[in-house]
Amino acid sequence: MSLVCSLAVAATVYKWVDEHGVVHYSDQPHPNAQKMSVQAAQTYKAGDMPATPGGPPAPPDLASPPPYQGCAIAQPADDQTLTNVDSLTVIVRTDPALRSGDQIFLVLDGQPLNGGAATGSQFTLTSVERGTHTLQALVRDSDGGIMCQTPGVTYHVHQPSVLNKANPLHH
Repeated sequence: MSLVCSLAVAATVYKWVDEHGVVHYSDQPHPNAQKMSVQAAQTYKAGDMPATPGGPPAPPDLASPPPYQGCAIAQPADDQTLTNVDSLTVIVRTDPALRSGDQIFLVLDGQPLNGGAATGSQFTLTSVERGTHTLQALVRDSDGGIMCQTPGVTYHVHQPSVLNKANPLHH
């Protein structure tokens, strides 16, 4: 029985060298060929092998986009001083560009801004208060997972005092 099994998995191959010194292999006999016996190729169907936790890693999901290489607040600049402003434009850059379904959320002085999400990368903040503020942006996927987080950007707002006699609002 074992002889029959070994014959079933063995294959006959013929090896010869031509007049140019090139080695050839074939399953058909050739003049001056040496008969060799080799193991047949091992084959399996995908369902034949049980999945093992320590097995080879799964191939990468080709449908998932590459991760963000980085993100940053482009405007306002870090340590920028703004004088007499009523609104502030915030621009967030991502590398690669913001993907469909992902959103940018702004955090001002450690607190999420209400309605601070946009599908784009430009925001306009109104009611800009005087003082020093820290701004940060978070890029989240459709499930709410954080995909990228910017470093904090500090900016300073100087507004004229209502009590200053030179202020046109004082009159």
